[in-house]
Amino acid sequence: MNVNEELKEIAKFVADYATCLMGSGVHTSRVVRNSKRIGESLGVLIRITTLHKSLILTVCNAHNDDAYTEVVDIPELPISFAYNAELSSLSWKAYDRHLPLDVLREEYRQIRAKPKMSPHVVLLLVGLANASFCRLFGGDWNAVGIVFIATLAGFFVRQQMQRRGINHFIVFTTSAFVASMCASATLLFHTTAEIAIATSVLFLIPGVPLINGVIDIVEGYTLTGSSRLMHAFLLIICVAVGLSLPLLLFKNSLL
Repeated sequence: MNVNEELKEIAKFVADYATCLMGSGVHTSRVVRNSKRIGESLGVLIRITTLHKSLILTVCNAHNDDAYTEVVDIPELPISFAYNAELSSLSWKAYDRHLPLDVLREEYRQIRAKPKMSPHVVLLLVGLANASFCRLFGGDWNAVGIVFIATLAGFFVRQQMQRRGINHFIVFTTSAFVASMCASATLLFHTTAEIAIATSVLFLIPGVPLINGVIDIVEGYTLTGSSRLMHAFLLIICVAVGLSLPLLLFKNSLL
């Protein structure tokens, strides 16, 4: 393999690796460190420019002026702390053992091919988590049960809409409306209705983008961090719109 072709193959692999991390909810500095670590293990220099929707990666030969640049889109993947841990571990394995590119590719493929948690299990766990928040914030057991059902309905709608590739702003607004509409059933009972309705949409709060946005800005990746914070802010507005509609419909009972 000639030098330029080798740089091209390395660039394509590292670009795919980096965009997988970015799309899975990893803050920018870790993506850059992991990618450069893999590049160092392969004897090349990695330069990365990150944007909210795309990534520019240049692989440079450490011994001459040869370089190859890839511009790739960052996919919208589910938040995955498993990818964060396993792909970071892969970069250290490459650095410590100086793994060749073909071995790295195979291990990366195996990580991506691992079966994901069943959507039904995720649905159940999210429902239990949201119901727990309701109880934690002072909701009674009637409210906890209704929030559990409301969360199942809202999250199920979110899963189905995301599977069909619908715009995520519409997904968040609709899911918040369905969950809070179901939680409005607490108005029919002598229970903590305000707490139930408020906690029914907590599963939609974009915590990871908010945290990553702050981390990126603190660590000097201002453009990426600001983009992430703006995106999270827009999602919060969508949740607020979806939540406000049932409140408007039932305001005579609630206010």
